[in-house]
Amino acid sequence: MATEAHGAEEGGLVFHPMDQFIVKPLFGGDTIEWYTITNVTLWMALAVVAVIAMMVLGTSRRATVPSRSQSIGELAYVFVYKMVEDVAGKDAIKFFPYIMTLFMFIVFANFLGLIPMSFTTTSHFAVTVVLALLVFLTVTITGFVKNGMHFLGLFWVSSAPLPLRPILAIIELISYFVRPVSHSIRLAGNVMAGHAVIKVFAGFAAIAAVSPVSVIAITAMYGLEVLVAFIQAYVFTILTCVYLKDALHPSH
Repeated sequence: MATEAHGAEEGGLVFHPMDQFIVKPLFGGDTIEWYTITNVTLWMALAVVAVIAMMVLGTSRRATVPSRSQSIGELAYVFVYKMVEDVAGKDAIKFFPYIMTLFMFIVFANFLGLIPMSFTTTSHFAVTVVLALLVFLTVTITGFVKNGMHFLGLFWVSSAPLPLRPILAIIELISYFVRPVSHSIRLAGNVMAGHAVIKVFAGFAAIAAVSPVSVIAITAMYGLEVLVAFIQAYVFTILTCVYLKDALHPSH
């Protein structure tokens, strides 16, 4: 990657694909504290507002012949409800409001990040790690509250030969505590990678010789990112349902 100075001296093209992920204070200054309002704060708030607009305001005037917003809201509701019921079981329906909120926030944050000059909050590990840790804590606490010490049966593979069970228990335990890491990195990594690739193609679009190819590549990547925005929200949510199933039914 060319540096700014090198680009200025050579008269070449300078673009930095990762600049779009820099957290910046909205009201000036360079210092960011825990209470500082940043571009991340703004776009997370917009994602929350978009969810409220869709699910509350959009369905406030329910009718037999639904409006466009009501149809989308109902489709999202049924989609997530069936996911929770099919994956985690009927006794997991009590967690539907939480999982629905999680899905809607991620999907709207992903889609808002596709707007030019916007900020993709789910590309930051600080955001996805918090979401993943909340899932991890919810699942773990639920597992112990519902099953007591029997929840530890999740790590004991009773179907395996007895000499192998302690080894498998260690592996299962490590795998369990790695869940928040893989859960968060999967979402942030996929979102970040796609946006970085689009920025690279956009940088090359300024070069006349490759401009048509870059425009075609940007269009293709943008279409792919629209699909990825939904798929990653779906993957994050369905994994939450899988983990919840383990908490409710912790037996191998």
